[in-house]
Order: sequence, then C-alpha cells, then structure tokens
Amino acid sequence: MKEKILIVEDQFIEANNLQMILERAGYLVCGIARSVHIALKILEKETPDMVLLDIFLQGALTGIDLAKILTEKNIAFVYLSANSNKETLEAAKATHPYGFLVKPFREKDVLVMLEIARYQHGHNLQSAIKKGAGNPCREKDFTILQPDNFYGIIGNSSKLGIVLQHLQIVAPTDTSVLILGETGTGKERIAECIHELSPRNKKPFIKINSSALPSTLIESILFGHERGSFTGATERKIGKFELANEGTIFFDEIGELPLEVQVKLLRALQEKEIERLGGNNTIKVDVRIIAATNRNLEKEVAEGRFRMDLYYRLNVFPLLLPPLRERKEDISLLARHFNEYFSKKLGKSLTGIADEVMTDLVNYNWPGNIRELEHTIERAVLLTQGNIIKHSYIPKSDQKENLTDKKVKTIEENEKDYIIAILKKCDGKIFGKGGAAELLGINASTLNSRMKKLGIKKTTIIF
Repeated sequence: MKEKILIVEDQFIEANNLQMILERAGYLVCGIARSVHIALKILEKETPDMVLLDIFLQGALTGIDLAKILTEKNIAFVYLSANSNKETLEAAKATHPYGFLVKPFREKDVLVMLEIARYQHGHNLQSAIKKGAGNPCREKDFTILQPDNFYGIIGNSSKLGIVLQHLQIVAPTDTSVLILGETGTGKERIAECIHELSPRNKKPFIKINSSALPSTLIESILFGHERGSFTGATERKIGKFELANEGTIFFDEIGELPLEVQVKLLRALQEKEIERLGGNNTIKVDVRIIAATNRNLEKEVAEGRFRMDLYYRLNVFPLLLPPLRERKEDISLLARHFNEYFSKKLGKSLTGIADEVMTDLVNYNWPGNIRELEHTIERAVLLTQGNIIKHSYIPKSDQKENLTDKKVKTIEENEKDYIIAILKKCDGKIFGKGGAAELLGINASTLNSRMKKLGIKKTTIIF
C-alpha cells in the first residue's frame, strides 16, 4: 500500500512541484491544502502517514498551529520554509518536527528527508508501544545498543547512542549534515565516520578549517584560480571543491566564514557548480557537504553574521554532540583507550589507571571535553614511572571548583577557561613544539583567532 502524504502549502507552483516529486517516487498525495482550515477538513476524512507543512499559510492559523494538532493525532510532519526569523524558528522547533525542507525544493532533498522522517517516526511509535505510552516518544526516549568502539568513536552512553543512530541513518545519503557541539567533542571524527559509511568512501575527504583560512585567499583555496587572476597567481590552481569531486568536503568552524564567501558557498551547494577566480567557465562539482561549528548559528543568523539561506541548506540534518560532562559513563572507557594508545605510542607498558584516579576523572567537569581528557591522559602516561597511573594531573583547584560551583557556564566561557589553562601550562607559548597550539591539536593561527574572539590577551594571563 502506498504511503499517504498531505501537502499543506499555499503556493500553487510549489505544491504542484511537491506533488509531482512525491508521485514519481511512489507516494500517494491524499490532498493539497492551502490553509489550516482546509487541512483540517481533509484530516476528517484522511489519516496521512506524513504531512509536508508550510510554516506561513493563508488565514489566521499558521503551520505551527496545525503542527500542534498533528502532534496530538500522532501524525508525523516536516516543515516547509523559505525565510523565518529567530522567534518563528524557535516556535517551530518546539513542536518537534521530523525535519525542515528549504525552499526552493530539490527532489533528492525531499525524498531523503521523507525517508529519514519515516524512519524516526516509525522508531518512535515502536518505542511508545513498548512503553505503553499514548503519544510517540521523542529523542529523549531513544535507546540504542552500540559497541564501545564504533569506527573509532568510543562510548556506550545513551546520548552518544542517539548520535550514532542518526549518523547511520544519514551516512548512506548525500544529505548535508551540520554537526553541532562544544570544542573538543569530536566533531571531526563524526564527520570522518559519516564519510567512511557513505558510498563516497573511496573518494576524497577534504577538511577545511574555516577559521584558519587567510581572508585574502579564501576564494582561491575553495574554488581555485586561473593564472594571472591576481598578483602572485603564476599558475592555475585547483581549489578544494574540485579536489573533493565525487567525495566529501568537511567545513570545520563554518560559522567563521565571511559573509561574502557564504554567498559563493551557497551557490556551490544549490547549483553544484563553481568558477575559478579569473575564469569564465562554469565547472560542475559533485560534493557532499558536512559542516561543524561550536557557535549558535541561529543567533549568528539573527545578528546578521550568517546567511539564513545558507543555514537552512546546511541544517538539513543536524547532529548535536553532547559534551563529555553529559556522558559521564563514557569517561572511563575513553580514559582506558587513551592510556593504551599513548602507552604504545610512547613505548611504555602501563596496564591501568588507579581507582581513585578514575574517580577524579569521572567527577571532573571537562570544559575541554574529549580533547582535554586525551591531553590529560597523555601527560599522565608521560609522567608515570610505574605501570599504573596513580595521579590524575587535574589541578586541585579545578577539581574543587567542579564539585562545588553549580553555575552553568556558556560554551564560550568554558572554551575561554580551557584555552587560558592550556596557555598557563605552556608558560604562554603558542607556536612550536610544546606550545598551546600543539597541545590543543590546532593550527597556531586558529588559536590566535580564537584568543582574539574570546578576548584573551597573552599579556593579561598570570603564569
């Protein structure tokens, strides 16, 4: 039996386009409503499997009003949207949709989003039946069993399980993925895993650190340039998009891209074509985009620093990585993994971590997340003389503050504290071996950029 879809869209051309896409794919369109009033009349006779719902509709009631009714009826829905302000977006998200489709629609995005929504809704209904609940469960009710080490991702907490479940859903598709999370939560490894589990895994995986791109060379690096296109361009250069053709591009810290470059990135996403600087030919490129950020992009959009249309294009399938402090049960697994890894790497024969040390590690708040834990264990392995780690090497003041200070800090406050702590350990050294950039695992230019943004001045740090 064909799955039934109700389209609630007041623009005739877009509704008709959606209907043709759905019917070509084998869905049954059980109705097209131009208002909430008409949609409710259809729902009296039909029970669709999914509703495609425009946020802004003709009449007094909006798509958000209808979404609340659909939730009560246990009918899954996906929002259709062109432009929404921050308040509207927050109100829409609060109704727990199964996704957002951005206008203008691309057939592939529509079908992939429907597949993802169908899977999630089906899983929720099964969970509700098992729990004896009347309404379908949301993400907070998800449970998933996974191995302690999933493609290099360590942990078996339920919050990580949700991420891995969603990762496995989206990896085989070409859907854009936006990975959100604090610094050090493993966003790059998640991106690599998506690529490894995709049909593109034999093709290039190109990483771009958006915050480290020189402002004068960003377009050349991304799209390439022709000989003579600017002073110093003595030969043609192929850009990252061409190098990644048929593969994946990972934009780390996507929120750092200048607005003028965001426009060109949006075009590459929409049209799947680029132009080299100084060139007149359009070059077709087939790349999948994965982006990551520790910024609140909705806030960046609201304050005019990030394009709303680009945000919607990237945010087709968001993955929110939990901070380490919210997956305490994974700390011991990660600590043992890093202990084994650095023991082998450094030619030592450590066999374990003392119980009291593990207790300290689990109780610590880890503002720097997995990256901070990794560096802490590396330091412990280096300094341990026997075969058991007997000291946590977490500053006592930090441990005490962690146990007694109940104030919740923002992501930027945690990041600032972490960078300052690393700078203190390195006596203010940023560049070179043993410098803060090396310990943080990032480029020195990236660290300087973050320090400037966070208001960290080397001269103000007391060592």
